[in-house]
Amino acid sequence: MINVLFVSSNTLPVSAIAETAQRLDAEGARVFYGACTAEPKLKAALDGVELAQIHALPRANLRRAVDLPFGERVWTRCRKDLWLHARAREAHVLVAVDEGAVYTVWQLAQRNRKAKAVNGFAPAVSAVRELNGQDAVHTPGYSLLPPSLMAREFGRAVKRLPDATARALTARPIMRRDLGAKLWRLPLRAPGVPAGLRVATGRRVAEAMKWANKHTGAAYALALTASKISDSKTKAELLYDAASLEYGRGIVSRHTDKAVQALLAHADELQAEEDYLNAAGTLQRAMSLSFHRVAHIDGLSSPLADAPMKFIKPYHASKAMQTVMTPRGRLRPAAPRPTDRPLRLLITTSANANFLHEILDRYRDHPDVEVRFLDMVTQAGLKRVSWADRPIMQERMGGDDEYADQVEGLMRPYLDWADTVFVDWCVGPPAMITTVDPGDTRIIVRLHSYEAFTRWPHLVDWSRVDDLVFVAEHLRGLTTELVPALRGPKAPRTPVVFNATELSSFPREKQADARFNLGLVGVGQVVKDPLWAVEVLRLLREEDERYRLLMIGGDMDRDFSRATKKYRNKMEKELEPLVEAGAVLRLGATDDVAGKLTDVGFILSTSVRESAHLGLMEGTASGAVPVVRDWPYFAGSTYGGARTVFPDGWVVDTPKAAAERILRINITEENWRDCAKLAAEHALSTWDWSKVGKDFDELIFGER
Repeated sequence: MINVLFVSSNTLPVSAIAETAQRLDAEGARVFYGACTAEPKLKAALDGVELAQIHALPRANLRRAVDLPFGERVWTRCRKDLWLHARAREAHVLVAVDEGAVYTVWQLAQRNRKAKAVNGFAPAVSAVRELNGQDAVHTPGYSLLPPSLMAREFGRAVKRLPDATARALTARPIMRRDLGAKLWRLPLRAPGVPAGLRVATGRRVAEAMKWANKHTGAAYALALTASKISDSKTKAELLYDAASLEYGRGIVSRHTDKAVQALLAHADELQAEEDYLNAAGTLQRAMSLSFHRVAHIDGLSSPLADAPMKFIKPYHASKAMQTVMTPRGRLRPAAPRPTDRPLRLLITTSANANFLHEILDRYRDHPDVEVRFLDMVTQAGLKRVSWADRPIMQERMGGDDEYADQVEGLMRPYLDWADTVFVDWCVGPPAMITTVDPGDTRIIVRLHSYEAFTRWPHLVDWSRVDDLVFVAEHLRGLTTELVPALRGPKAPRTPVVFNATELSSFPREKQADARFNLGLVGVGQVVKDPLWAVEVLRLLREEDERYRLLMIGGDMDRDFSRATKKYRNKMEKELEPLVEAGAVLRLGATDDVAGKLTDVGFILSTSVRESAHLGLMEGTASGAVPVVRDWPYFAGSTYGGARTVFPDGWVVDTPKAAAERILRINITEENWRDCAKLAAEHALSTWDWSKVGKDFDELIFGER
């Protein structure tokens, strides 16, 4: 049976309909009739006409359609009619009864592209006869709309529809389907769409996709919109929002590079216009994406570590960033150490004094030193200005003297008192302090590890720093490669001095069965990658089920970041059967690490990034044999990695190599004890405070 659908915009040529219906019935076709006419009138007029079905189509114009041509108005009010689409989907022939129905029939034919679409009764009869002459009649049905039509339809819809209606068309059930999401992307790609409309559409699509829990799709919609926009400000804003959306979900955004390039280009334009406030804000946004902790701190890889110079190159090419990094120097060099009184030493940090206890104790007890300690978070004014990256950048560009005046007023009393300022952690405070000329006060900054993966080393005026102390050689190599000011004529000295740690209390007697226990100190961060240790344990237990893993330290906080939550969830799934089997012991946080280490025979460093790994040093000093993963962030780099800190024989590349080292050493208890003794002697003679303290004396008192 051939199905024929008649569509009428408002007319009822009853005699023509009756005659045509009779002819089509003779050809073996059945006719469905839909007209924009009141239902009682339609039924009364067609009473007695042989039709399969009749249906009253909507007549009222929607507000948004009043200014459209009549044919488009008919389609706009009928396009959601379920009967119309059901019959059109089944039709072999689509017939426009009058001119007002032509556009509607064309739209239906775009959906049922196998149907014959005609205008008028005689062509309808001819179409049916043509189908009867074929060997087989096709099966009708809707197809995917052609891209050109989808772009026009969605573009037109976005332009005309009020927000409430547009949101209905982008409701969650629609946007959760791939087809629905793809439909809405079409007007974002279409040429010739006004920029304002394109941006509004892009943001609406992104909002709808977020509603539908398709955050990656939302970011893509924003980035796609940006690719068609020439205005630098709008492009930068769209790409920033796209990248931020993914970072907010714990995902390293694939839009980061384009977003950073757009933001830096816009920052350069703003600086050229002397709009320093917005230039600094735009530069801050770029750096917040480049150095986002999801990309470097909360994961197992880092684009900075993978290709340092490629990563930092856009900043070196930016005029705005070049201005921020320009060294301004100091009026006079640091004064020599005083000979008529004790050296005045100001030791300062911001909320983290974990690596300062031994240093403070040493110099507080030193007869030739007068010590003051300043934690900047305890001073309201300093807390406010010491992490203010945007004002720092704005001041460097020449547009915020007020910030420099604030720093001058807050820091000058400290700078005038001190002969030497030791700033722990290369983060906000060193950038803040070097906003002002330190006078003849000597400035020492210490960089540990994670700071190299932040924006802060790029915001310090290194011409006003005398010494940048690194805790390991590989960090010096990476940081000096990233920051040109550390290599120039006004660069500070860059000594390597290990962290201050008291190891002499760690050596203790171990029981013989400790040699089957692996120890991991510090499991509260993703960077520690405890799952690497779990893989080592599995390989060992395939050979000997006596091996266990002791995890010392507090667990990762799931609320810290989405990336941390993802890793923690995966770790818990892996650990559950091992804990139940007694193969993993989770000892939790403790104030007595040395006591817990008495049960550890092999101490592991499984991190992807470390400076020198204090927990590994403590475990080695305790008499555990060290097994060090070649930290992936630095492995294979020209500036080294774990092998620049530890003897080469301690370092392994894979969990398999780690297991082989353990099995080889643990062949006998005597061999294990001999290896542990040699490693402990190396640790105590190299990293104990009795040795490192002398290196600090040379740093603080030595020739300058």
